[in-house]
Amino acid sequence: MNADAIRVLVVDDHTLFRRGLIALLATQPQLQVVGEAGDAGAAERLCAELRPQVILLDNHLPGVSGVQALPALKAAVPTAQVLMLTMSESEADLGAALRAGACGYLLKTADNHELTQAIERAVRGVSSFSAEMAGKLATAFRHEAEAASTAVAAPLDPFAALSPREREIVELIAHGDSNKHIARALGIAETTVKIHVQHLLRKLELDSRVQAAVLVTQQRMAA
Repeated sequence: MNADAIRVLVVDDHTLFRRGLIALLATQPQLQVVGEAGDAGAAERLCAELRPQVILLDNHLPGVSGVQALPALKAAVPTAQVLMLTMSESEADLGAALRAGACGYLLKTADNHELTQAIERAVRGVSSFSAEMAGKLATAFRHEAEAASTAVAAPLDPFAALSPREREIVELIAHGDSNKHIARALGIAETTVKIHVQHLLRKLELDSRVQAAVLVTQQRMAA
């Protein structure tokens, strides 16, 4: 067994699909499926027990949906990244998943290579989206901005607490730049970028880079 393998938890209520997926992931030596669950409650218990690095989460679960369960899963293991793996191509589901802290959104039509790459990217904090969903991101963001614009009171600037450097970095995150690219663009060390990202996420009360990118896009569209 590879001691450095990425620890994966599979959450899906369809037993045949779940077992097939686990068998598929088992062919990749860099991945280790540490557990499986068919509902949100079991997934939450396993998260606390097994400490997975990446959670593959279906949205259509019995009782509580995957998106509804996502905050509790993140609370059980805050270091884990959640990849939605679902049949839903709904823009509403996509937007809700990103707001809840998902690192990416893949359709179940994804092939083995695409899924493996997404898991490897997720553990580095990099987002992945199925091609069919990537084109719907702008629409999901627009709907978020429209919903925000209906608020009675004008919201305060969410970036007011950020330093000038943190503002630069969050803008680059919204462009999809990695820490390495941000470091090169700003002429600073990659470790310094990582520290800034941690600080700005804490100030913005967000869990992931994806949420930060969504927030920046919302502010642009609302301006």
